[in-house]
Amino acid sequence: MGKIAPTNQIVLVLQGGGALGAYQAGVYEALAGSPYIPHWVAGVSIGAINAALIAGNPPHRRVARLREFWHRVSARLVLPKPEQAALRTAFNGYSAWLGASLGVPGFYRWRSLYELIGQDAALSFYDTTPLRHTLEELIDFDLLNSGIVRLSLGAVNVRTGRSVYFDSTECEIRPEHIMASGALPPAFAPVEIGGELYWDGGIACNTPLLYVLERHPADRIQVVLQVDLFSAGGEVPANIGEVLTRHKDIQYASRTRFNTEMIARLENLQMAVRDLIEQLPARQRALPKVSEILSLCQAGHSNIVQLIYQPPAPYTLESKDYEFSRASIEMRWASGRDDLQTALEHPEWLMPTKHNAAVTTFDLQRNPVPGDSNRRDDHAST
Repeated sequence: MGKIAPTNQIVLVLQGGGALGAYQAGVYEALAGSPYIPHWVAGVSIGAINAALIAGNPPHRRVARLREFWHRVSARLVLPKPEQAALRTAFNGYSAWLGASLGVPGFYRWRSLYELIGQDAALSFYDTTPLRHTLEELIDFDLLNSGIVRLSLGAVNVRTGRSVYFDSTECEIRPEHIMASGALPPAFAPVEIGGELYWDGGIACNTPLLYVLERHPADRIQVVLQVDLFSAGGEVPANIGEVLTRHKDIQYASRTRFNTEMIARLENLQMAVRDLIEQLPARQRALPKVSEILSLCQAGHSNIVQLIYQPPAPYTLESKDYEFSRASIEMRWASGRDDLQTALEHPEWLMPTKHNAAVTTFDLQRNPVPGDSNRRDDHAST
């Protein structure tokens, strides 16, 4: 496997998805033992928490800190999973009910009745103070803000409805920035930062991919490993539970697919415009309007490698993103680690190779939906 040149950049992009985020932690465990250590980590919601745990710890401690976080939040139900599929479905449903009813250790707790209906009623059902304590204990914020690894966290301004990114190159990241990225209403309250209130970034866009590509240095080839937790492709639902599950998957995954395809088209169009301008006579290239157009088309080349979590049938309940049993967390972690290890066996997907297109996308989905021409396995699309 080849090594990454100093002028190239590895970016890890982490989608939101609650309890499914253990899959991302497993992906990073496999990544940590490879040459592809990220220079930049961008996340939304649970992806923001995983991203901050990575950027806020030295390389030798990152996997241990990720494991500690996921060990804490899965402490409510530590029984081994049943082997029968039907029993596993019931087990997962019970685990989700426990989390919804009692809260998740180290993450959130139910508010009291007084908090919900009092004079200064809270703006959420749960209190995320436990998450603040967890973040303060597991993250070295001095290291996180040192610039060794760039960190970008997506949120939404409650007042304007616009996406906002807290970037360690532009501001000091504190626990409230991470919590704002994961403040999904009405479960979690908005977080105040600088006089403004912020909610979960997934409300507007569940992946920070566009933000990453818009800020890509033109002099670098970058590999963007995008780890998604919801798959747009799936079976036609046969009951109301499956309807709710498919709705959630499409809601959070389809925008990722759309964004990836649109970004690739726009970046490739920019490259085509640059090529055309270079063929113009020098006198025409010097025209102010031509120079202005050229300045807007300076993005470098990107390989976008998309890895999508696909849980087995007993784990595809609508509640999967708030089901925090130890058994499910460990299964998702192992799945992420195994999927990335399989991807690493094909270094052509991850090597930052410059093609004729500005953006080359690689879809590493294991089981494409039959007849879905947008799903491509084991090869690139430009």
